[in-house]
Amino acid sequence: MNNLLENISNVNDMILQGKALEAFEKYYHEDVIMQENDNPKIIGKDANRIREEEFFGAITEFRGAKVLNVTLGQDNTTMVEWQWDYTHKEWGIRNYTQVSVQQWKDNKIINEKFYYGS
Repeated sequence: MNNLLENISNVNDMILQGKALEAFEKYYHEDVIMQENDNPKIIGKDANRIREEEFFGAITEFRGAKVLNVTLGQDNTTMVEWQWDYTHKEWGIRNYTQVSVQQWKDNKIINEKFYYGS
């Protein structure tokens, strides 16, 4: 469990330092599945890398992010509650709380789902 807490803390710290894509390369499994709310799942690291690059590339103004809570669950699961504040070129001003749930395999995130309101 300590390893999970250390790993998710490293991921969070890298994101807060503006190194989200570096965190993705280091801590995400080749077979990762990622999903936003009930949208279709994105399968595989290559497809999710493109999704991550498109998301971060579309942010026109970044005002801040903050980790509110980190929780360890059962079966190699971590959960992070985030506060985000940015402007996206397609979605406009976004200021919201999001919970991301990660399942880990071989010290890498194999599944991640994001929960947030519209």
